[in-house]
Amino acid sequence: MKRSYQRIFFYVTGILLLALGIALTIQSRLGTSPFDALLVGLYRTFGLTIGSWEIVVGFSMIVFNSIVSKKRPELFAIGTSLLTGGGIDFWLLIVQDAIVPQSLTGQWVCLILGILISGLGIAINLQADFAPNPFDRMMLVVKQLTGWSISFSRVVISIVLVLLAAIFGGAIGIGTVLIALLSGAIIHRFMMYIDRFDRRFFLSHTTVYQDS
Repeated sequence: MKRSYQRIFFYVTGILLLALGIALTIQSRLGTSPFDALLVGLYRTFGLTIGSWEIVVGFSMIVFNSIVSKKRPELFAIGTSLLTGGGIDFWLLIVQDAIVPQSLTGQWVCLILGILISGLGIAINLQADFAPNPFDRMMLVVKQLTGWSISFSRVVISIVLVLLAAIFGGAIGIGTVLIALLSGAIIHRFMMYIDRFDRRFFLSHTTVYQDS
């Protein structure tokens, strides 16, 4: 039971940190991830909020994954999209007023912080192993359909997202390139530390629980 609570804590904390990182990369105005660039482009073209488009696009991916894999839609994945979308809108309301880069240096600081915080959030969320991310699930579906590696599947999906973002005037820039190049290594590094913390935290609390 305690382990379940811990997983939920990692899940929610990871998504909230991821949403903060996304908000910071958007606020940097130097480019976001391919997926987030598309969300910004849809927001600029059709209105609504960026978080709302996170939910819409995420739900579309869930339906696509369900149809192609011939399985029921993953309800927990819908929850992930809802929480991420709400988190993005929440943090954007805060950073749009509190963090307004007035120089190129400020923009770079905002971008780097966004990349690092996003990486930490993803690492924590992956540690929870609680609910699938629609984008990550799509990588697996494409891999199963084509026989490509996960890395190549991710690259292809990212290219498609960038092209769509360009069509809708999304937030494409140097940040998009840096995120594509660095995010994997950053997430991997954070996962090493999160896994160590998780093992120590869980084992210590299990011992206390057993002793009591």
